[in-house]
Amino acid sequence: MGSLEALIIQIQGLSSSAGDISRLHVILKQSEDSLRAESTRLSAVLNELDPSTHSLGYLYILEACTSAPISKEQATTLVPYIARFISYCVPEQIGVVPDKFISVCKRLKDQVLLLGTPIRGVAPMLTAVRKLQHSSEHLTTLHPEFLLLCLLAKCYKTGLSILEDDISEVDQPRDLFLYCYYGGMICVGQKRFRKALELLHNVVTAPMSTINAIAVEAYKKYIMVSLIHHGQFSTSLPKYTSSVAQRLLKNYCQPYIELATSYSTGKIAELEAYVQTNREQFESDNNSGLVKQVVSSIYKRNIQRLTQTYLTLSLQDIANTVQLNSPKEAEMHVLQMIQDGEIFATINQKDGMVRFLEDPEQYKTCEMIEHIDSSIQRMMALSRKLTTIDEQISCDPLYLAKAGRERQRFDFDDFDTVPQK
Repeated sequence: MGSLEALIIQIQGLSSSAGDISRLHVILKQSEDSLRAESTRLSAVLNELDPSTHSLGYLYILEACTSAPISKEQATTLVPYIARFISYCVPEQIGVVPDKFISVCKRLKDQVLLLGTPIRGVAPMLTAVRKLQHSSEHLTTLHPEFLLLCLLAKCYKTGLSILEDDISEVDQPRDLFLYCYYGGMICVGQKRFRKALELLHNVVTAPMSTINAIAVEAYKKYIMVSLIHHGQFSTSLPKYTSSVAQRLLKNYCQPYIELATSYSTGKIAELEAYVQTNREQFESDNNSGLVKQVVSSIYKRNIQRLTQTYLTLSLQDIANTVQLNSPKEAEMHVLQMIQDGEIFATINQKDGMVRFLEDPEQYKTCEMIEHIDSSIQRMMALSRKLTTIDEQISCDPLYLAKAGRERQRFDFDDFDTVPQK
């Protein structure tokens, strides 16, 4: 233990200035093997260090502590240490070895899942994300880990806190796929279907050279959320979608495309029969909850279709047309749709008549003007950002080399010009 005690003394003495941190980093790298050899006895040593002052040394010891397989008893001891370290560590010191910081944070996730308490990892992981980010536009490897913990702990509102950030810098493509996929699921949990569609759409249309399981699962949910939110689904994808996704995604999601086809008929009995026939498929995909929401939403879509034909209609007629059990059930659906802003209507309680109205929004209130102005400012900022990225790509040596090779294949100077009259 003498060498370990000497290392602790060096950590305590070389954690103040940038020069000291650089020297300590060299010493710690040389001591990695010996630290891992002592991994079972290192947790006691952590009490001798302050994570806010000795962040780099604390990180190396934590990483060594968690490098071997961890039992539930060990996880119970280590989780508080890791959570405390994440809360108090200094970004400048952990930035020296970001890979180790990421590794320790991922092990925290594994340990709270081992203990069956994912909620214990939510707050520390959010702190870790913020400390690892260069800016709010930076998508780190820890973003998906945080969102997964939010999903498992059902802390959907906490997960939303990072989904509002505009992302323009990504460490690894897989991080983007998982971030958008988990983010879409969190938005579904919060009934924020518009945002969920946006995130799932990003997964489906992201560049990919081969089809991947994340994109397939995202496409299944994209189909169902489209039905819930828009009442329809189109199999055509934007031109910028990768050719492999255009060709193969439909093959892996046929039951869901057929679900959309059945939904489009507006016939509730046929839709319910199809769902029952394919119940095992939906359950094995863990999508039975979303499928139930799809079935429920068809009643709303059928009521919305009535607003395009009728100005007034009785609750009994609505119940009969939409195949609801009673006028009371029809009234509950209509009231919920009015509350959600999906239709504009009034109900006369005396005679049970529903009067459908036009959208009352005149787009001239102060709140609406502020909302429009905010959207314009955001679009202008996005335009400036895209211009900057375009300039950076235009000067990138790898891009220029590839563009040069492509130009040699299609040198337009070799073609005859079109004769002029």
